[in-house]
Amino acid sequence: MDKTIIESANKWLQGNYDEQTKAEVRRLLQENGEELIDSFYKDLEFGTGGLRGIMGVGSNRMNKYTVGMATQGLANYLRKKHGNTMVSVAIAYDCRNNNTYFEGITADVLTANGIKVYHFDALRPTPELSYAVRHFSCQAGIVITASHNPKEYNGYKVYGEDGAQLISPYDKMVIEEVRKINTIDEINFKGNKSLMNKIGDDLDNKYTDDIKSKSLNPGIITKHKDIKIVYTPIHGTGVRLIPMALKKFGFTNIIGVEEQNVIDGNFPTVKSPNPEEPAALAMAIEKAQKVNADLVMASDPDADRVGIAVRNKDNEFTLLNGNQTATLLFYYVLNQWKEKGKLKGNEFIVKTIVTSEILMDIAKHFDIEGYDVLTGFKYIAQIIREQEGKKQFIMGGEESYGYLIGDFVRDKDAVSSCCFIAETYAWALENEKSMEELLADIYMEFGFYLESLKSVVRKGKAGADEIKQMMDNYRSNPPKHINASPVICIKDYKTQQSTNLTDHSTKKIDLPQSDVIQFFTEDGSKITMRPSGTEPKIKFYVSVKGELPQVEDYSKTKKMLEDKIKAITQEL
Repeated sequence: MDKTIIESANKWLQGNYDEQTKAEVRRLLQENGEELIDSFYKDLEFGTGGLRGIMGVGSNRMNKYTVGMATQGLANYLRKKHGNTMVSVAIAYDCRNNNTYFEGITADVLTANGIKVYHFDALRPTPELSYAVRHFSCQAGIVITASHNPKEYNGYKVYGEDGAQLISPYDKMVIEEVRKINTIDEINFKGNKSLMNKIGDDLDNKYTDDIKSKSLNPGIITKHKDIKIVYTPIHGTGVRLIPMALKKFGFTNIIGVEEQNVIDGNFPTVKSPNPEEPAALAMAIEKAQKVNADLVMASDPDADRVGIAVRNKDNEFTLLNGNQTATLLFYYVLNQWKEKGKLKGNEFIVKTIVTSEILMDIAKHFDIEGYDVLTGFKYIAQIIREQEGKKQFIMGGEESYGYLIGDFVRDKDAVSSCCFIAETYAWALENEKSMEELLADIYMEFGFYLESLKSVVRKGKAGADEIKQMMDNYRSNPPKHINASPVICIKDYKTQQSTNLTDHSTKKIDLPQSDVIQFFTEDGSKITMRPSGTEPKIKFYVSVKGELPQVEDYSKTKKMLEDKIKAITQEL
């Protein structure tokens, strides 16, 4: 075993850690196994989703001391940046185990450092934290959440004064301040209750009122207000605000899944609280079948992402992936902006590089500028910030079920997304179409795009090393053909270079450096490899494209594209 791991663990025995923590460290040292390695082989770092890890003792775990160090580092950064002026930070938490414990530690460390804290009176969606940062003119925000990760995880997302997650170099500046802390004795845990300010229902009302103000077709909603919508928060923070926002929009028939309306960080009814997983929507679909519902929606624990199910031509519920939901939302919203004369020529949309290219095709069709950014909604927020006052942001989206309409929030938002998904459904109904038929119409116009994501999990230090080796192999020995189609372009975001293999020309990629590589083939396929920034896995994104001559060919074309994706995935 690497001696630095033993040394790191022994420091926890020698420092002023509580006795319960020390007893657990002793157990790990006695067993001398993988759990010891995973707990101490590195420090938690900010990835695309901030600080996130398994709860437990150790430098690579979520616990009182790693959260305390992160918060002290943030406090030091804010003090250095803002001097003696009063600094304020908003804090929220989701349904995770130890949520109020970590929130309390965070608040104590901040107030101990003379920083004013705004904290919610109960759990709230992540997008409302983004909203709160802007509403209270805070210098930062924190939300205690591990998003859709399994129950063993918790996390800590840091937001800047614009309500967006921290990006480089600011995230690195915070980490640098954390690394300057040599011992836990430098963490001030003695909170100052006089600097605590509670946030209640008033902000909920302002937030949902702002969402309501973005509605594009109140009249159509009034006409179809009684569509049956089954919604589940999967034990998370959407339980109150998403039905509240839907009702403000005008939808009156919201049906819950009682078993999953229970706030529980153990997520007892699902294996994973991830709306990307079909099993996470199983209970909601079962409920929808019983009550003969029209639409199913499910948000993840911190209510920033949403998955949906709609009825197909056989009147059975079928799941839409994140790209398909984004396609429907983008087409509806951009179409309505044009129809209502809202386009002035300076509007734009943003998507991530792994998200379907059909969104760019739709934007181009409506003469709207499109931006591609790295994976992570913080990069979408960065473009919004850079273009503020110059151009009008309409919406952004990513394939991992995250969407944002309007810019009063600067992160993906399942609360507003659920409202606009329901409004899109009502608009399709007004045009005598199902959601699947509307999607088929879009594919007939722009091409039938189909995407799939395959994640390969490799846990711990050994897993991290294996993932690195996989990425190195793709760079040093890239495929010449994928599924018999020549590779015509390689984009390597680590070297920030795009290579055209037809003429061997190269071009600089004007995006931040990232460990991502993409292969583009002659037949229109796009394959992306990317290690996750928040989980021990490497992700393979496969996108293919075909033609849809007529609606009747939808199922046949979809099957053909699914077979193509399967062949590409097996080959990789």
